Amino acid sequence: MTTLYVLDVPENTAVAKVAAEDPAVVVDKIGPYFEIRADGPIVIDRRATGCRHAVWYSCVGGVARDGRITQHDKDALRVEPV
Repeated sequence: MTTLYVLDVPENTAVAKVAAEDPAVVVDKIGPYFEIRADGPIVIDRRATGCRHAVWYSCVGGVARDGRITQHDKDALRVEPV
């Protein structure tokens, strides 16, 4: 399972919200993080989150060993299963 961790702070709430709009993605809380999980890839569109670039590039708190970030640019964050 592909898993992405995003720190649960007000600036990152939109990242979790947009991720949760994908029916293949599950968003839960684990400690101070949003845990974003999917059986396949996780793709979050930056423009849909409304995040400014500084927040966007600092939102990733970690990736589980079953996933790898394959895109993290001004357009999207993509985590693929390994």
